[in-house]
Amino acid sequence: MKNRYLNSMVPTFVLRHLKKTKYLALALLLVALVYSFIMNSAWMVLCYGLALFLFGMQCIEEGLHNTAGGTLERVMAKSTATPTKGFLFGIFSTFLLQSTTLVSLLTIAFLSTGMITLSGGLAVILGTNLGATSGAWLLALAGQSVSLSPAAVPMLVVGVLIGFLDKRLKFFGQALVGIALIFLGIDSIKDGFGAFANIELNSIEGSGISQVLLFTLVGFLLTCVLQSSHATLILILAALAAGQVTLTQGFAIALGSNLGSSFTTALVGMLSSDRNGQRLALAHLIYNGITTLLALILWVPLTYAVAWIAKVVGMSSPLLQLALFHTLFNVLGISVFWGIQQQFIEKLKFFLPDKRPKKQLPDDSEAVLPQHIHKNMLKATDTAVYAVIHEIQHLTTLALEVICHAIYVPNAELSRPTGRLPKPKPPLQLDVQTIYEWQIKPLYSEILNFTSQIDVNHNGKLQKKLTEAHITAIHVVEIVKQSKHLQKNMHQFLSNPETDTEIYQDYMALRQGLFEMLLNFNAVRALFKPRQKLDPESYAKLIEKKQLALTAFIENTEETYLPHAQILDKLRENKIDKMQASSLINDMNYVRHIKTGLSEILISLDNSQFK
Repeated sequence: MKNRYLNSMVPTFVLRHLKKTKYLALALLLVALVYSFIMNSAWMVLCYGLALFLFGMQCIEEGLHNTAGGTLERVMAKSTATPTKGFLFGIFSTFLLQSTTLVSLLTIAFLSTGMITLSGGLAVILGTNLGATSGAWLLALAGQSVSLSPAAVPMLVVGVLIGFLDKRLKFFGQALVGIALIFLGIDSIKDGFGAFANIELNSIEGSGISQVLLFTLVGFLLTCVLQSSHATLILILAALAAGQVTLTQGFAIALGSNLGSSFTTALVGMLSSDRNGQRLALAHLIYNGITTLLALILWVPLTYAVAWIAKVVGMSSPLLQLALFHTLFNVLGISVFWGIQQQFIEKLKFFLPDKRPKKQLPDDSEAVLPQHIHKNMLKATDTAVYAVIHEIQHLTTLALEVICHAIYVPNAELSRPTGRLPKPKPPLQLDVQTIYEWQIKPLYSEILNFTSQIDVNHNGKLQKKLTEAHITAIHVVEIVKQSKHLQKNMHQFLSNPETDTEIYQDYMALRQGLFEMLLNFNAVRALFKPRQKLDPESYAKLIEKKQLALTAFIENTEETYLPHAQILDKLRENKIDKMQASSLINDMNYVRHIKTGLSEILISLDNSQFK
């Protein structure tokens, strides 16, 4: 049996040396950075400003998210019902958070957990690109020889003081501190570029198209390194204000930064195992790639349009012209893609089709990988909890397959039952314990590791839902363990299908009853799956149907088993011996425990649902 954990295949001393090499490289980088600061104070000021800017954005992101207490996630789930709503949400959320990467990754995470549709996610992505232009305008307006430090210092002081007053206000203060740091960072970046009077990128020679392509590449690489198109824009604006790049070069860098932001998002999104998340990540990259290509093809008319509009409205500042160019080429991309969203989605589904269903638990398979939990989900608490609930449902499906394996029923019967179960085909294997060790336990461990990273301390509602999810996972693991005990006697008494003994027939009946219980469980569980928004009357009927089905499943306990009195009668009549009677009674109890576990899983699922 294969092991997917590659670390066990790598010698320990190799891993130890790799870690040492990583730390050594980091130490050398820090030494080189400190040395560069000593040698050039202007470079130090520039890096200082950039660090303040990036840290300020991080503070705003964390502060607004924690202040909202999950509001952003809930609003997002309700604001993508139509392409127009999703588009407007993308614009507003990007303007609020000033991070296209964050909003895009949140959208991919929400899509992966089923909170929004692929068409709604695509509309949000289109909106984020236009919303990003708001940051360019704000930075351009702030960069017109206006010092932001006088406003930043009081904001910094007030933000820090607010943090000491109230736990809830602490996050608002954190967001205020972030804004202040961004203002201070902008001023420091301007000062740093101002000191580099001898660096003139505008003197780089080359034909028009080659220079445009070169600086587009510079913008792309810079954004990939900084992980923020806004940080790239502030560097461009500072360099433009200092006269170190031409307006055309600034246009090209802005174009490259747009492509760079989608590349980093796509890289993270494609790592997700969810197919819809991968589709949206690819859509973002394709959209920005085609927008960049169109802007390069239409470079001359675009730049002339910027010059003409600037002349008409009296926009003499090159910084504002850069923001105008940034807006125009994003509007160009949206105008091309807006009318073909559905066709675009169909093409994405063609190139990235749904994964074919395959046997989840082949005997020689590697450990099952998580389908829904990914570190990207941790960016939003609601999304992370959703992902855990979905992953536990995946674990539950695997557990049902293990139980089928324990009673020697093909897994395909769960989705396409054919009626009376066929006799087991020998040779029968005793392998549930092995499957548990290599399939169920690793996935359960991944779920526990992921949930340990979710911070729900300040949200009682989410904490309760996460607790219910954990309870469900415990019951899932327990029913697998019960099936392990059940398989021993199933193996003993069903190994020879040619026999027609009484005990063989009893175990065939027990097997049939347990399998029908699994089918009933799946039927009830299907009622709890996420659905499209229903009107109040239909929703009330669905809730009533759920409760009736759940109650019926819980109460219908004894139908699957032989009464103990009948077993004793068979023993008295010598149809079975005392060892067989003991085994049968014990296995009936294992089936009872499985039924109880399945009932508890349904109850926990009902309690943990987001209503």
